[in-house]
Amino acid sequence: MRQIFILILIFTCQTPSFALGKEPTQALPKFQAAVPGYTYHFPRDDFSHDNFRFEWWYYTGNLDNDKGQPFGYQLTFFRVALEGPKPINNASKWKVDHIYFAHMTVSDIQNKKFYFFERINRKGIKNAGAATDRFMIWNSDWDLSAQGNIQKIKALENNTGIELSLTPIKKRVFHGKNGISIKGSNKGNASHYFSYTRMKTEGSIFIKGEEFQVKGTSWMDHEFSSNQLNHSLVGWDWFSIKLDNQTEIMLYQLRQKNGNVDPHSSGTFISADQNYHHLKLNEFSISQKGSWRSENTGATYPAAWGIDIPDSDTHLIVTPDFSNQELYHLRSISGSYWEGSVSIKGSVGGKSVTGKGYVELVGYEKALKQELPD
Repeated sequence: MRQIFILILIFTCQTPSFALGKEPTQALPKFQAAVPGYTYHFPRDDFSHDNFRFEWWYYTGNLDNDKGQPFGYQLTFFRVALEGPKPINNASKWKVDHIYFAHMTVSDIQNKKFYFFERINRKGIKNAGAATDRFMIWNSDWDLSAQGNIQKIKALENNTGIELSLTPIKKRVFHGKNGISIKGSNKGNASHYFSYTRMKTEGSIFIKGEEFQVKGTSWMDHEFSSNQLNHSLVGWDWFSIKLDNQTEIMLYQLRQKNGNVDPHSSGTFISADQNYHHLKLNEFSISQKGSWRSENTGATYPAAWGIDIPDSDTHLIVTPDFSNQELYHLRSISGSYWEGSVSIKGSVGGKSVTGKGYVELVGYEKALKQELPD
């Protein structure tokens, strides 16, 4: 659920026509749309898809050191194509055919301290990139790679960050219908979207030079698409939930400008036996239980939620591990959003459960910009 970040980036960086020094009316070649009929192939689909305009690799995790001190983290790599899939003939290493940006956060839950950083680079001079023939994504010295089925992520800034190894515990989950996650009514208002919803994670968290050896679990999302979201949207609330009964839940609630929830909001319920099924909007409910106002942006965010999924007799309360987990005044998206570690308690099938997860809240600081050039 990060497509609007990319749209804002394109808007604030001016159109690709300006970036390439051409007349702004020149049309871009068509990119491939996320539509039914796509066949996934792995490991190929773990790599970059340059025939789609937007792509991101997203990781969040809930970790503890050997003393039980809890931490959370987020690391996301974004790719944006500024040329068509058949790029204009330009041999200059300074040309801008892709922009790459990345967001990284560390939540020190015990001390209620939140650290966030961003990177913006271009492909031309190899400061950033995403390979199409192997699992390698990088933005300066932040990187994502794989050795067999083990994924490795590394991102450090001002002696704060992460260096982790992640191994899938459960198989990939394909969201929506056959991996097509619908976000709007028009053709192509969708993304190809799959996840590892539970990955064994170990490595190091760094905070201002202090290293903490940590273990826990992570969640990985990979999405690629080409088209805009629905113009009626103002933002969204996205949830990744990992319960101690080995169930996972992904939900996103698209918020419209008129205050309603968009009918294309949906989710996925993943059972302990790794079977999963799509959730339509009428099959779950999300209710706000509290709020928090940011001193940095003045935005007021939801601060606790009730989640109910009647068919599986699931009733949960989701609470932030601490309030101030806002990434504010980011250059890469010309805006701010809240993304933080949360704790969960409740019941599934009449049995008590607890869990951990992450929540992302977009569009509370200001209305989204979704303009794209022709």
